Amino acid sequence: MPIPWRDAMSQALYGPDGFFVTGAGPADHFRTSVHASPAFAAALLRLVAEVDSALGHPPRLDVVDVGAGRGELLLALRRLVASEDSAEVAVGVSGEPAHSGRSGLIPAWSGSPETLTPTASTRPLGEEPSSGNVRPSLAERVRFTAVEYASRPENLPDEIDWVSEIPDEITGLLIATEWLDNVPLDMAVHTADGWRYVLVDPDSGAESIGELVSPTDLDWLTTWWPGPASPRGADRDRTGDSTSTDAITGSGSGFGAARPAQGSSLTARSRPGCPETPHSDHRAEIGGPRDEAWANAVRKISRGLAVTVDYGHLRNERPVDGTLTGYRAGRQVPPVPDGSSDVTAHVAMDSVASAGAAVARCAYSLVSQREALRALGADGGRPPLSLAGTDPAGYVRALATASAVAELTDPAGLGGHWWLRQPVGIPLSPAVAR
Repeated sequence: MPIPWRDAMSQALYGPDGFFVTGAGPADHFRTSVHASPAFAAALLRLVAEVDSALGHPPRLDVVDVGAGRGELLLALRRLVASEDSAEVAVGVSGEPAHSGRSGLIPAWSGSPETLTPTASTRPLGEEPSSGNVRPSLAERVRFTAVEYASRPENLPDEIDWVSEIPDEITGLLIATEWLDNVPLDMAVHTADGWRYVLVDPDSGAESIGELVSPTDLDWLTTWWPGPASPRGADRDRTGDSTSTDAITGSGSGFGAARPAQGSSLTARSRPGCPETPHSDHRAEIGGPRDEAWANAVRKISRGLAVTVDYGHLRNERPVDGTLTGYRAGRQVPPVPDGSSDVTAHVAMDSVASAGAAVARCAYSLVSQREALRALGADGGRPPLSLAGTDPAGYVRALATASAVAELTDPAGLGGHWWLRQPVGIPLSPAVAR
Protein backbone atom coordinates (compact mmCIF):
# COMPACT_ATOMS: atom_id res chain seq x y z
CA MET A 1 0.00 0.00 0.00
CA PRO A 2 1.50 3.36 -0.99
CA ILE A 3 2.37 5.69 1.90
CA PRO A 4 4.11 9.10 2.15
CA TRP A 5 7.86 8.96 1.64
CA ARG A 6 8.54 10.44 5.09
CA ASP A 7 6.72 7.57 6.78
CA ALA A 8 8.40 5.02 4.56
CA MET A 9 11.88 6.39 5.26
CA SER A 10 11.23 6.53 9.01
CA GLN A 11 10.28 2.88 9.12
CA ALA A 12 12.98 1.73 6.70
CA LEU A 13 15.83 3.56 8.44
CA TYR A 14 14.82 3.73 12.10
CA GLY A 15 12.09 1.13 12.66
CA PRO A 16 12.71 -2.01 14.76
CA ASP A 17 14.41 -3.68 11.79
CA GLY A 18 15.60 -0.46 10.21
CA PHE A 19 18.78 -0.02 8.23
CA PHE A 20 20.52 2.15 10.86
CA VAL A 21 19.27 0.17 13.85
CA THR A 22 20.30 -3.39 12.98
CA GLY A 23 23.38 -4.99 11.47
CA ALA A 24 27.04 -4.06 11.68
CA GLY A 25 26.44 -0.40 10.91
CA PRO A 26 26.61 2.10 8.06
CA ALA A 27 30.36 1.60 7.51
CA ASP A 28 29.60 -1.75 5.87
CA HIS A 29 27.59 0.02 3.16
CA PHE A 30 29.22 3.39 2.44
CA ARG A 31 32.17 5.55 3.42
CA THR A 32 31.83 8.97 4.99
CA SER A 33 34.71 11.35 5.71
CA VAL A 34 34.99 9.71 9.13
CA HIS A 35 35.89 6.39 7.47
CA ALA A 36 38.03 7.86 4.70
CA SER A 37 41.01 9.09 6.73
CA PRO A 38 42.23 9.69 10.30
CA ALA A 39 42.98 13.23 9.10
CA PHE A 40 39.27 14.04 9.40
CA ALA A 41 39.27 13.32 13.14
CA ALA A 42 42.57 15.16 13.53
CA ALA A 43 41.11 18.26 11.87
CA LEU A 44 38.06 18.04 14.11
CA LEU A 45 40.37 17.89 17.09
CA ARG A 46 41.69 21.26 15.99
CA LEU A 47 38.10 22.50 15.95
CA VAL A 48 37.50 21.07 19.43
CA ALA A 49 40.55 23.01 20.64
CA GLU A 50 39.23 26.21 19.04
CA VAL A 51 35.83 25.80 20.69
CA ASP A 52 37.48 25.00 24.01
CA SER A 53 39.50 28.21 23.80
CA ALA A 54 36.47 30.30 22.80
CA LEU A 55 34.58 28.94 25.81
CA GLY A 56 37.43 29.82 28.17
CA HIS A 57 38.41 26.17 28.81
CA PRO A 58 35.33 25.12 30.81
CA PRO A 59 35.54 22.41 33.53
CA ARG A 60 33.54 20.15 31.22
CA LEU A 61 33.76 20.29 27.44
CA ASP A 62 31.08 18.32 25.59
CA VAL A 63 31.74 16.69 22.22
CA VAL A 64 28.45 15.28 20.91
CA ASP A 65 28.29 13.21 17.70
CA VAL A 66 24.76 13.06 16.23
CA GLY A 67 24.15 10.08 13.97
CA ALA A 68 27.25 8.41 15.39
CA GLY A 69 27.06 5.15 13.45
CA ARG A 70 28.95 2.74 15.67
CA GLY A 71 31.01 5.45 17.37
CA GLU A 72 33.90 5.53 14.90
CA LEU A 73 34.47 9.31 15.06
CA LEU A 74 34.37 9.56 18.85
CA LEU A 75 36.66 6.55 19.17
CA ALA A 76 39.17 8.31 16.92
CA LEU A 77 38.85 11.61 18.81
CA ARG A 78 39.20 9.88 22.16
CA ARG A 79 42.36 8.15 21.01
CA LEU A 80 43.83 11.40 19.72
CA VAL A 81 42.98 13.35 22.87
CA ALA A 82 44.43 10.65 25.12
CA SER A 83 47.55 10.05 23.02
CA GLU A 84 50.90 11.23 24.30
CA ASP A 85 52.39 10.76 20.84
CA SER A 86 52.06 14.20 19.27
CA ALA A 87 52.78 12.85 15.78
CA GLU A 88 49.86 10.47 16.17
CA VAL A 89 47.60 13.23 17.46
CA ALA A 90 48.19 15.45 14.46
CA VAL A 91 48.15 12.84 11.70
CA GLY A 92 47.14 14.40 8.42
CA VAL A 93 46.92 17.93 9.80
CA SER A 94 49.60 20.54 9.32
CA GLY A 95 50.52 23.39 11.63
CA GLU A 96 48.89 26.08 9.50
CA PRO A 97 46.17 26.31 6.82
CA ALA A 98 47.28 24.38 3.79
CA HIS A 99 48.55 25.89 0.59
CA SER A 100 49.30 24.28 -2.73
CA GLY A 101 52.50 22.28 -2.81
CA ARG A 102 52.81 21.73 0.93
CA SER A 103 54.00 18.31 1.98
CA GLY A 104 51.38 17.23 4.47
CA LEU A 105 54.13 16.40 7.00
CA ILE A 106 52.91 16.94 10.51
CA PRO A 107 54.70 19.17 13.02
CA ALA A 108 53.83 18.38 16.64
CA TRP A 109 51.39 20.75 18.30
CA SER A 110 49.49 21.35 21.48
CA GLY A 111 46.80 23.68 22.70
CA SER A 112 45.05 25.48 19.86
CA PRO A 113 46.08 26.00 16.24
CA GLU A 114 47.32 29.45 17.26
CA THR A 115 49.73 28.05 19.87
CA LEU A 116 51.64 25.40 17.96
CA THR A 117 54.87 24.23 19.62
CA PRO A 118 57.76 21.95 18.62
CA THR A 119 57.77 18.33 19.76
CA ALA A 120 60.36 18.83 22.48
CA SER A 121 58.29 21.45 24.25
CA THR A 122 54.79 20.10 23.84
CA ARG A 123 52.40 19.97 26.76
CA PRO A 124 49.34 17.71 27.02
CA LEU A 125 46.70 18.68 24.47
CA GLY A 126 44.66 21.68 25.57
CA GLU A 127 46.99 22.60 28.46
CA GLU A 128 48.72 26.00 28.65
CA PRO A 129 51.67 27.29 30.69
CA SER A 130 50.90 27.49 34.38
CA SER A 131 51.07 30.71 36.35
CA GLY A 132 50.41 28.98 39.67
CA ASN A 133 47.16 27.19 38.94
CA VAL A 134 47.31 24.24 36.57
CA ARG A 135 44.24 23.86 34.40
CA PRO A 136 43.12 20.25 33.91
CA SER A 137 44.10 18.98 30.48
CA LEU A 138 41.59 18.58 27.67
CA ALA A 139 41.70 14.82 28.18
CA GLU A 140 40.50 15.32 31.76
CA ARG A 141 37.72 17.74 30.83
CA VAL A 142 36.24 16.40 27.59
CA ARG A 143 33.04 14.31 27.67
CA PHE A 144 32.12 12.33 24.55
CA THR A 145 28.49 11.52 23.76
CA ALA A 146 27.24 9.46 20.81
CA VAL A 147 23.63 9.99 19.67
CA GLU A 148 22.31 6.98 17.79
CA TYR A 149 19.21 4.76 17.70
CA ALA A 150 21.20 1.54 17.36
CA SER A 151 22.21 -0.41 20.45
CA ARG A 152 25.46 0.52 22.13
CA PRO A 153 28.42 -1.39 20.58
CA GLU A 154 29.89 -3.93 22.98
CA ASN A 155 33.47 -2.72 22.55
CA LEU A 156 32.73 0.98 23.12
CA PRO A 157 34.79 2.43 26.01
CA ASP A 158 32.94 3.62 29.09
CA GLU A 159 34.25 7.13 28.49
CA ILE A 160 31.83 7.48 25.56
CA ASP A 161 28.20 7.93 26.54
CA TRP A 162 25.59 6.36 24.24
CA VAL A 163 22.12 7.95 24.04
CA SER A 164 19.19 7.95 21.62
CA GLU A 165 18.38 11.67 21.84
CA ILE A 166 20.52 14.80 21.79
CA PRO A 167 21.24 15.82 25.40
CA ASP A 168 20.31 19.23 26.81
CA GLU A 169 22.63 22.04 27.89
CA ILE A 170 25.63 21.17 25.74
CA THR A 171 28.74 23.25 26.37
CA GLY A 172 31.16 22.51 23.58
CA LEU A 173 30.93 21.02 20.08
CA LEU A 174 28.01 19.23 18.44
CA ILE A 175 29.03 17.50 15.22
CA ALA A 176 26.69 15.78 12.75
CA THR A 177 28.42 14.08 9.82
CA GLU A 178 26.02 12.94 7.09
CA TRP A 179 23.09 12.92 9.51
CA LEU A 180 20.61 15.34 7.97
CA ASP A 181 20.57 13.52 4.62
CA ASN A 182 18.96 10.61 6.46
CA VAL A 183 16.34 12.65 8.31
CA PRO A 184 13.10 11.38 6.69
CA LEU A 185 11.22 13.82 4.49
CA ASP A 186 8.39 13.88 1.98
CA MET A 187 8.71 14.04 -1.81
CA ALA A 188 6.55 16.19 -4.05
CA VAL A 189 5.97 16.60 -7.77
CA HIS A 190 4.71 19.70 -9.52
CA THR A 191 1.51 18.97 -11.42
CA ALA A 192 -0.98 21.06 -13.38
CA ASP A 193 -2.81 21.98 -10.17
CA GLY A 194 0.26 22.54 -8.01
CA TRP A 195 2.58 20.55 -5.76
CA ARG A 196 1.39 17.07 -4.75
CA TYR A 197 2.93 14.47 -2.46
CA VAL A 198 4.64 11.44 -3.94
CA LEU A 199 3.57 8.14 -2.34
CA VAL A 200 5.67 4.98 -2.35
CA ASP A 201 5.10 1.26 -1.88
CA PRO A 202 7.67 0.31 0.80
CA ASP A 203 8.16 -3.20 -0.61
CA SER A 204 8.63 -2.41 -4.29
CA GLY A 205 9.57 1.26 -4.37
CA ALA A 206 6.81 1.94 -6.91
CA GLU A 207 5.56 5.53 -6.65
CA SER A 208 2.22 7.25 -7.21
CA ILE A 209 0.87 10.76 -6.88
CA GLY A 210 -1.05 11.69 -3.73
CA GLU A 211 -2.87 14.73 -2.36
CA LEU A 212 -1.93 18.38 -2.67
CA VAL A 213 0.76 19.32 -0.16
CA SER A 214 -0.20 20.96 3.13
CA PRO A 215 -0.06 24.76 3.54
CA THR A 216 3.06 24.37 5.70
CA ASP A 217 4.87 22.30 3.09
CA LEU A 218 3.70 24.61 0.33
CA ASP A 219 5.17 27.57 2.20
CA TRP A 220 8.50 25.72 2.47
CA LEU A 221 8.48 24.85 -1.23
CA THR A 222 7.58 28.39 -2.23
CA THR A 223 10.42 29.78 -0.14
CA TRP A 224 13.15 27.22 -0.67
CA TRP A 225 12.46 25.09 -3.76
CA PRO A 226 11.37 27.13 -6.78
CA GLY A 227 8.81 25.48 -9.04
CA PRO A 228 9.02 25.42 -12.85
CA ALA A 229 7.69 28.99 -13.15
CA SER A 230 9.70 30.41 -10.24
CA PRO A 231 12.88 32.44 -10.81
CA ARG A 232 16.05 30.80 -9.62
CA GLY A 233 17.47 33.91 -8.09
CA ALA A 234 19.71 34.53 -5.16
CA ASP A 235 19.24 32.58 -1.94
CA ARG A 236 16.77 34.12 0.51
CA ASP A 237 17.09 34.35 4.27
CA ARG A 238 13.77 34.96 6.04
CA THR A 239 15.14 35.19 9.57
CA GLY A 240 15.87 38.91 9.64
CA ASP A 241 18.97 41.01 10.10
CA SER A 242 19.84 39.51 13.49
CA THR A 243 20.36 36.08 11.92
CA SER A 244 21.69 36.88 8.47
CA THR A 245 24.54 34.83 7.06
CA ASP A 246 28.16 35.85 7.29
CA ALA A 247 29.10 33.76 4.27
CA ILE A 248 27.74 31.36 1.73
CA THR A 249 30.80 30.34 -0.23
CA GLY A 250 32.26 27.27 -1.81
CA SER A 251 33.21 25.80 -5.10
CA GLY A 252 29.66 24.91 -6.11
CA SER A 253 26.42 23.57 -4.78
CA GLY A 254 27.84 20.31 -3.53
CA PHE A 255 25.34 18.39 -5.65
CA GLY A 256 26.96 15.30 -7.01
CA ALA A 257 29.30 14.93 -4.02
CA ALA A 258 27.38 12.02 -2.58
CA ARG A 259 28.61 9.11 -0.50
CA PRO A 260 31.48 7.30 -2.20
CA ALA A 261 30.04 4.33 -4.06
CA GLN A 262 30.13 2.84 -7.49
CA GLY A 263 27.89 4.64 -9.94
CA SER A 264 26.55 8.13 -10.21
CA SER A 265 25.75 10.25 -7.17
CA LEU A 266 22.60 11.43 -8.91
CA THR A 267 19.24 9.91 -8.12
CA ALA A 268 19.18 6.18 -8.72
CA ARG A 269 15.67 6.32 -10.16
CA SER A 270 17.22 6.92 -13.57
CA ARG A 271 19.07 3.63 -13.48
CA PRO A 272 17.78 0.49 -15.24
CA GLY A 273 15.41 -1.56 -13.10
CA CYS A 274 14.42 1.32 -10.84
CA PRO A 275 10.75 1.99 -10.06
CA GLU A 276 9.14 4.47 -12.41
CA THR A 277 8.61 7.99 -11.10
CA PRO A 278 5.22 9.67 -11.60
CA HIS A 279 5.50 11.85 -14.69
CA SER A 280 6.31 15.48 -13.87
CA ASP A 281 8.64 18.14 -15.12
CA HIS A 282 9.71 19.01 -11.59
CA ARG A 283 10.31 17.06 -8.38
CA ALA A 284 11.22 18.32 -4.90
CA GLU A 285 12.31 17.01 -1.51
CA ILE A 286 10.47 18.92 1.22
CA GLY A 287 13.16 19.85 3.75
CA GLY A 288 11.01 21.09 6.63
CA PRO A 289 11.75 18.08 8.89
CA ARG A 290 15.47 18.63 8.42
CA ASP A 291 15.14 22.29 9.30
CA GLU A 292 13.33 21.25 12.48
CA ALA A 293 15.93 18.60 13.32
CA TRP A 294 18.82 21.06 12.94
CA ALA A 295 17.02 23.82 14.85
CA ASN A 296 16.40 21.35 17.68
CA ALA A 297 20.08 20.35 17.71
CA VAL A 298 21.17 24.00 17.91
CA ARG A 299 18.61 24.59 20.66
CA LYS A 300 20.34 21.95 22.82
CA ILE A 301 23.54 24.01 22.97
CA SER A 302 23.98 26.38 25.92
CA ARG A 303 27.26 27.71 24.55
CA GLY A 304 29.45 26.34 21.83
CA LEU A 305 29.35 25.37 18.17
CA ALA A 306 27.11 23.12 16.09
CA VAL A 307 28.59 21.72 12.88
CA THR A 308 26.83 19.61 10.28
CA VAL A 309 28.71 18.11 7.35
CA ASP A 310 26.67 16.84 4.42
CA TYR A 311 26.16 16.85 0.69
CA GLY A 312 23.57 19.36 -0.44
CA HIS A 313 22.53 22.26 -2.63
CA LEU A 314 21.34 25.87 -2.48
CA ARG A 315 18.07 27.43 -3.61
CA ASN A 316 19.25 28.64 -6.99
CA GLU A 317 20.78 25.24 -7.82
CA ARG A 318 18.11 22.74 -6.79
CA PRO A 319 18.12 19.64 -9.01
CA VAL A 320 14.89 19.52 -11.01
CA ASP A 321 14.46 15.77 -10.54
CA GLY A 322 15.55 15.56 -6.90
CA THR A 323 18.39 13.48 -5.44
CA LEU A 324 16.72 10.52 -3.73
CA THR A 325 18.84 7.36 -3.92
CA GLY A 326 19.95 4.30 -1.98
CA TYR A 327 23.21 2.60 -0.92
CA ARG A 328 23.91 -0.97 0.02
CA ALA A 329 27.16 -2.94 0.35
CA GLY A 330 29.25 -0.18 -1.22
CA ARG A 331 27.03 0.34 -4.24
CA GLN A 332 24.37 2.82 -5.23
CA VAL A 333 21.00 1.10 -5.54
CA PRO A 334 17.40 2.13 -6.24
CA PRO A 335 15.75 3.91 -3.27
CA VAL A 336 13.41 1.14 -2.13
CA PRO A 337 12.38 1.82 1.50
CA ASP A 338 12.18 -1.81 2.64
CA GLY A 339 14.91 -1.56 5.31
CA SER A 340 17.56 -3.38 3.29
CA SER A 341 19.48 -0.29 2.19
CA ASP A 342 20.25 3.29 3.04
CA VAL A 343 17.75 5.79 1.63
CA THR A 344 19.12 9.29 1.37
CA ALA A 345 18.61 12.66 -0.31
CA HIS A 346 20.80 15.76 -0.53
CA VAL A 347 20.21 18.53 2.01
CA ALA A 348 18.81 22.00 1.29
CA MET A 349 21.70 23.58 3.16
CA ASP A 350 20.55 27.20 3.05
CA SER A 351 17.12 26.30 4.45
CA VAL A 352 18.70 24.28 7.26
CA ALA A 353 21.16 27.09 7.98
CA SER A 354 18.40 29.66 8.23
CA ALA A 355 16.45 27.49 10.67
CA GLY A 356 19.45 27.08 12.96
CA ALA A 357 20.33 30.76 12.82
CA ALA A 358 16.80 31.67 13.89
CA VAL A 359 17.35 29.67 17.08
CA ALA A 360 20.92 30.80 17.79
CA ARG A 361 20.23 34.42 16.79
CA CYS A 362 23.68 34.86 15.36
CA ALA A 363 25.37 34.40 12.00
CA TYR A 364 26.36 31.05 10.55
CA SER A 365 29.11 30.03 8.14
CA LEU A 366 28.52 27.75 5.16
CA VAL A 367 31.58 26.62 3.21
CA SER A 368 32.78 23.57 1.33
CA GLN A 369 34.59 20.79 3.18
CA ARG A 370 37.67 21.54 1.13
CA GLU A 371 37.78 25.07 2.53
CA ALA A 372 36.88 24.03 6.05
CA LEU A 373 39.52 21.31 6.30
CA ARG A 374 42.22 23.49 4.77
CA ALA A 375 41.40 26.16 7.34
CA LEU A 376 41.91 23.52 10.04
CA GLY A 377 45.28 22.52 8.60
CA ALA A 378 44.38 19.44 6.55
CA ASP A 379 46.78 19.39 3.63
CA GLY A 380 46.69 17.17 0.56
CA GLY A 381 49.99 18.45 -0.82
CA ARG A 382 52.65 15.96 -1.83
CA PRO A 383 55.73 15.58 0.40
CA PRO A 384 59.01 17.01 -0.93
CA LEU A 385 60.89 14.57 -3.13
CA SER A 386 64.05 15.25 -1.12
CA LEU A 387 62.48 13.38 1.79
CA ALA A 388 62.61 10.17 -0.24
CA GLY A 389 66.42 10.32 -0.11
CA THR A 390 66.75 11.07 3.60
CA ASP A 391 63.80 9.08 4.97
CA PRO A 392 62.29 6.69 2.40
CA ALA A 393 59.83 5.14 4.87
CA GLY A 394 58.76 8.57 6.08
CA TYR A 395 58.26 9.69 2.49
CA VAL A 396 55.97 6.72 1.78
CA ARG A 397 53.95 7.44 4.93
CA ALA A 398 53.67 11.12 4.07
CA LEU A 399 52.63 10.29 0.53
CA ALA A 400 49.88 7.98 1.82
CA THR A 401 48.69 10.68 4.22
CA ALA A 402 48.64 13.28 1.46
CA SER A 403 46.60 10.94 -0.73
CA ALA A 404 44.05 10.35 2.04
CA VAL A 405 43.71 14.07 2.73
CA ALA A 406 43.39 14.74 -1.00
CA GLU A 407 40.33 12.46 -1.01
CA LEU A 408 38.80 14.43 1.85
CA THR A 409 39.34 17.72 0.03
CA ASP A 410 38.56 16.67 -3.54
CA PRO A 411 35.90 19.17 -4.71
CA ALA A 412 34.38 16.50 -6.96
CA GLY A 413 33.94 14.14 -4.00
CA LEU A 414 34.03 14.51 -0.23
CA GLY A 415 35.62 17.95 -0.51
CA GLY A 416 32.43 19.19 -2.17
CA HIS A 417 30.36 18.47 0.93
CA TRP A 418 29.09 21.46 2.87
CA TRP A 419 30.22 22.48 6.36
CA LEU A 420 27.54 24.46 8.18
CA ARG A 421 28.92 26.01 11.37
CA GLN A 422 26.46 27.61 13.79
CA PRO A 423 27.97 29.26 16.88
CA VAL A 424 25.90 29.75 20.02
CA GLY A 425 27.16 32.39 22.42
CA ILE A 426 30.77 32.34 21.19
CA PRO A 427 32.64 34.22 18.45
CA LEU A 428 32.85 32.54 15.04
CA SER A 429 36.44 32.24 13.89
CA PRO A 430 37.26 32.25 10.16
CA ALA A 431 36.39 28.97 8.43
CA VAL A 432 38.16 29.52 5.13
CA ALA A 433 41.88 29.29 4.39
CA ARG A 434 42.81 32.26 2.23
